[in-house]
Amino acid sequence: MRDAKNQMWAEACAMLKQAEQLHRQFFEPSRSDAKWEPPVDIYETERQLTIIAALPGVAPDAVRVEIEGQTLIIAGIRPLPSRGKNANIIRLEIPYGRFERRIAISNRLRLAERDLLHGCLVLTFAKL
Repeated sequence: MRDAKNQMWAEACAMLKQAEQLHRQFFEPSRSDAKWEPPVDIYETERQLTIIAALPGVAPDAVRVEIEGQTLIIAGIRPLPSRGKNANIIRLEIPYGRFERRIAISNRLRLAERDLLHGCLVLTFAKL
């Protein structure tokens, strides 16, 4: 019984540590003055590269997508909801404010499609 309690305690501590690491990663500043980096998924096929950035609550016109050399820059702002402006915040886990994500990409890609679907920015690049 004592071993089971120790194992449960160790697992709980490990889960808390992992949650803290994820929280720090979400709010870790990038190279600019941005406050947080959105998580991304990247998929590649023979003919294209797709990058999906999680940006729930971000308006399409609030997202800037640029390519500087071999760096893709996804930047913008997610404002605090109007409900939260005069409220006492009890818990704030969703990142708000400025964001920026820089991703190294090949110079043999051309941005073919850009959509903001279901809170995710979907960028599809054609391979040249």
